[in-house]
Amino acid sequence: MDTPLPSATPREAIRALAQGMFDAIDDHPWVGSVLARDPGQLPMVRILERIGQQIRALDVPDVAQWATVSALLSYILGVGGQNAANAQIARDRDADRTHFLDEVASVWSQLDPADYPFMRSVATQLRDHDERVDFLAGIDLILPGIESAHGR
Repeated sequence: MDTPLPSATPREAIRALAQGMFDAIDDHPWVGSVLARDPGQLPMVRILERIGQQIRALDVPDVAQWATVSALLSYILGVGGQNAANAQIARDRDADRTHFLDEVASVWSQLDPADYPFMRSVATQLRDHDERVDFLAGIDLILPGIESAHGR
């Protein structure tokens, strides 16, 4: 949180913060729920401030800053928490990641092709995907939306 990024653009700073939070939630799955449960406490205030400073640097109008910060934070905590939950499910089943994803992909590939054409088409991708890369791809989709929504 306090690592200075003096030459980083706002987009790079948000990406770095999001990546750090994802990794922290991955390492300590309880972090996301504690932060969400106690939003007025200093750790959450520091996160909101850090994201908010970068949203301001992107020239998001004052009236849209809170909603923008909230959307970003919801994505970060939501996806980070879901990743941590998935890892816990795999641990509860005593399955390693490869085996767990292979099981899920096998189920998806057997779904009715008329009802689930998309899920069947991505089943093989699930086996080899990287949750962290997927998470950052989401950040990279959100940031241009923020910029274009506000004339950048």
